[in-house]
Amino acid sequence: MNILVVEDESHTADLLKEVIEQQGDFIVVNILDSIVATVAYLIRHHDEIDLIFLDIQLSDGLSFEIFKYVDVHIPVIFCTAYDEYTLQAIKNNGIDYILKPFEEEEVCQALKKYRNLLNAVHKTTILSPLFPPSAGITWQESFLVQQREKTIVVETTAVAAFAIEHEMLYLYTFKGEKYPLFKKMDYLESAVNPALFFRINRQMLVNKEAITSMEPWFNRKMILNLKVMLQEKAIVSRLKVSLLKEWLEKGVG
Repeated sequence: MNILVVEDESHTADLLKEVIEQQGDFIVVNILDSIVATVAYLIRHHDEIDLIFLDIQLSDGLSFEIFKYVDVHIPVIFCTAYDEYTLQAIKNNGIDYILKPFEEEEVCQALKKYRNLLNAVHKTTILSPLFPPSAGITWQESFLVQQREKTIVVETTAVAAFAIEHEMLYLYTFKGEKYPLFKKMDYLESAVNPALFFRINRQMLVNKEAITSMEPWFNRKMILNLKVMLQEKAIVSRLKVSLLKEWLEKGVG
């Protein structure tokens, strides 16, 4: 099982790695020491990680900030020298909470707890009720985006489109604002109301209210004219043209 360790004290990180890998089928695939590095890593490797050991107080802030930028659906064992963060830990995928300085036995017990969870129910079913990506018919109402040192709340209804550009996902508002969004397109497609948003191709999810007209494009594709200017053309893939037309006329309930 692949484990990610996020810890800014190198001695503690090395100790954790040693204890974890003594347990046989656990492998520490990486050790990171900051929020920024962890966000960047999880964006690319989220699906390859089974469990995270996460220090709460990192050099660049509290590790709970990570969950604002990445949709983490991986169980987490929190490590900290303080005990006032227990509730926040539980709300952020926490399955255990280890106080520093920890004993080897505490790490082993936390791993045993994780193993017992997996043994009780198959992994794909246990992670879903414990850490659901969304609550089914409850659509995400807003997104947190970063502008320099400021965190901004953008209402979902104010979003004209989501677009992947040079492997980075961006949020475009109807006001013409553009913000990087550290989420996956597949997650966004499941989190927003399908009556309002349509994924026209692999790189773009468009708000119905942003569409003004459409025109034929090459190879039986369509190009959308939008109320906002995106970096890339809003081209509807050939297989989705008829679905989009039906969606625009009838909507999705």
